[in-house]
Amino acid sequence: MHTMKTIVNVGIADTKTVTAPDTIRTLGLGSCIGTVLYDERQGIAGLSHVLLPDSSQAKAGNINLMKYADTAIPQLLEMLQELGAKNIKAKIAGGAQMFQIGQGTSFMRIGDKNMEAVQGALRKSNISIVSSDVGGNLGRTIEFDPTTSILSVRKRNHDVFTI
Repeated sequence: MHTMKTIVNVGIADTKTVTAPDTIRTLGLGSCIGTVLYDERQGIAGLSHVLLPDSSQAKAGNINLMKYADTAIPQLLEMLQELGAKNIKAKIAGGAQMFQIGQGTSFMRIGDKNMEAVQGALRKSNISIVSSDVGGNLGRTIEFDPTTSILSVRKRNHDVFTI
């Protein structure tokens, strides 16, 4: 019997999960970080497209928890645990510096701040980063296959490579 494989797309400030043989993908990672959490034994994975590092600056009320590293990572972890994931690892990509900035303008280094916030949230949850492709100045599209635990990365105007 042939099983259909679905590609689940994750939007900006969004988080979704898949089970093998389905794959999960996000487009347009600039300064955003694509965080993949997965349990390779269970064939379960989730992807969060983090837009900003810290929810503390958000206006109170109806905030999107998936928009911020400090809230999206714990939410994604909980979603995977509800699906039965136990031995969870991470792969991350993105965090590019998309705009030229001058000296002393650290507030514009959103990619670096996102990267630090995602790494901090993963550390806080005791999740190790197996591999990453972060920084630089090129946007990325990523796709994760929970069957193989391979994260495919395509940078703008470059061939696909895997981590």
